[in-house]
Amino acid sequence: MEKKELLRALPKVDELLNEEVVKMSLDKAMRIFVIESLRESIDKYRKEILDGKISEFSKQDILQCFDNILKHKNDPNLKSVINATGVIIHTNLGRSLLCKEAALNVLRVAENYNNLEYNLEGGQRGSRYEHVEDLIVKITGAEAAMVVNNNAAAVMLVLSTLCKEKQAVVSRGQLVEIGGSFRIPDVMSFSGAELIEVGTTNRTHLYDYENNINENTGVLLKVHTSNFKIMGFTEEVGIEELVELGCKYKIPVVEDIGSGVLIDFSKYGFTHEPTVQESIRKGIDVVTFSGDKMLGGPQAGIIAGKKEYIDRIKKNQLTRALRIDKMTLAALEGTLKFYLDEKEAVKHLPTLYMILSSKEEHKKRAHKLKNKLQKEINNINFTIDQDFSMVGGGSMPTERIQTYVIKAKCDEITPEQMELKLRKNSTPIIVRVFNGEIIMDLRTIKDSDFEVIVEAFRNITV
Repeated sequence: MEKKELLRALPKVDELLNEEVVKMSLDKAMRIFVIESLRESIDKYRKEILDGKISEFSKQDILQCFDNILKHKNDPNLKSVINATGVIIHTNLGRSLLCKEAALNVLRVAENYNNLEYNLEGGQRGSRYEHVEDLIVKITGAEAAMVVNNNAAAVMLVLSTLCKEKQAVVSRGQLVEIGGSFRIPDVMSFSGAELIEVGTTNRTHLYDYENNINENTGVLLKVHTSNFKIMGFTEEVGIEELVELGCKYKIPVVEDIGSGVLIDFSKYGFTHEPTVQESIRKGIDVVTFSGDKMLGGPQAGIIAGKKEYIDRIKKNQLTRALRIDKMTLAALEGTLKFYLDEKEAVKHLPTLYMILSSKEEHKKRAHKLKNKLQKEINNINFTIDQDFSMVGGGSMPTERIQTYVIKAKCDEITPEQMELKLRKNSTPIIVRVFNGEIIMDLRTIKDSDFEVIVEAFRNITV
């Protein structure tokens, strides 16, 4: 057929609206999406006709194109994925997974009115921080606590309160850059504090701090370098020494501990990471840390410490701009409750489970998934091998956790093509590609992901 005839044969939107498949779509999707999808489908065929790419088509072809476009429009942009990378706290994939109880808390609060800022005992306005403050105090040993929307905000709020138009003294070796190119010096600058760098990159002494204290010193700041390690000829000032210096000059000591470690990982065979409880016990006045890293909860910046400082921070007008919402509070409360008993935290919080579960457990799971894959798919070769998982999220950068992986290789398709198809799956599967093979780490794959993975591989070479 000639182009003119093909163009004249294109159906109108009103005509397609009478088709049964379109009528059924109107029951499931918003009318605006259905109309847009019909127009886009017709436009696609019009363009292909004009470009000389097709010489014939049927109404059914256009309806199939419409159906695919509509499905894409109905898909949320923010969707669940399967993390097969072995990076547990994966910054690009949403960091820590919520435990079931925390997720149920979110659903319950989101679907109903709630007492976010209402005191049920007194029948009057309350504070949103009350819902988690007691829990944080019990777990950390701090006198008081509050929560904002992330740890960078927590650091900025603390410095804005205690150090605005004053000087914050910090070791040069602790001026870290965190994810997304956010740098501690920049956060400090936005807070209104003046940064005073002391010492050198690899060595800072107590006298470096003391020699820079003056009448305009607002805080002594310590930043835990959780996302990198300096090895070799190094020295840094311990918490006890810094606290003693702060007491001597009546200057508050603030520590940004970063990842929010609430259990001693050295008990489980890992390198010791400083815990929030240790910092509070050693006399740090204010500690800030993240909720969605090692703590295993939602994105949040937690501020804990001495009541006199926390009360001042709560009154800062910036607090309103940085506050967390009802759903984050619900998720955080559901997470923190497990830390009242460490065994329960390790058992229930996905981040802790993935970090601390044994490689032998994941070896059994690898064999289970491999058997399922081999039973269904003949043209892809699957093998099991040992490898290493990473904690991720800028936490414990030197730790390599022994694990088991499944490797996939196919003569009919390159690993890059396989990776793309897995990533474009209806439930995207994010894998690693190395040495000509697809690699899937069982440590970050849930049992409930197995059937989805099998189905995705079944469709790879179709």
